[in-house]
Amino acid sequence: MGLKSTPTRYGSVAIAIHWVTALAVLALLISGTVMAGAVGEAKRSILPIHAIVGSLVLLLTVLRIVWWVWGDKRPAPVAGQPPAQQLMARIVHGLLYAGIIVLAGSGIAMLALTGAVPALLSGAPIPDFTGLAPRQGHGIVSKLLMALAALHIGAALYHQFIRRDHLLRRMGIGPA
Repeated sequence: MGLKSTPTRYGSVAIAIHWVTALAVLALLISGTVMAGAVGEAKRSILPIHAIVGSLVLLLTVLRIVWWVWGDKRPAPVAGQPPAQQLMARIVHGLLYAGIIVLAGSGIAMLALTGAVPALLSGAPIPDFTGLAPRQGHGIVSKLLMALAALHIGAALYHQFIRRDHLLRRMGIGPA
């Protein structure tokens, strides 16, 4: 498999960015959910990791967008896929990227507005994010991202097991 995509399969760069991002987003959704109910030292131990992984996901998402714009071309749509499904796939992918960027922006805004970074570095108590507008947006968009991810995964499984068009092969799962 080459670095760049072919008409029928994603290249190794796109596949690596996809799967690393997917695992990191899963970790963020889990850690964010746990952190939302945590207080004190539990929250203090999760927040730095959550922020670092969130920054990584933002960088990977920007890299992915740059890769698609200047470095590579996506494979052709799956043979026989109705135009409405092709459009829906483009919309869901775009919303996933937008959701990640909004979540990263709201996370950065919360850290900046509260002075949480110096508090984390100094061992001081972590500020309360509850009343901040970015916190409200962060919570809402994270739930939307979960729904979009479920839709994305459901569509991939539909293609793999109902349509049997071997869609997952395009993303590096299964023989070429």
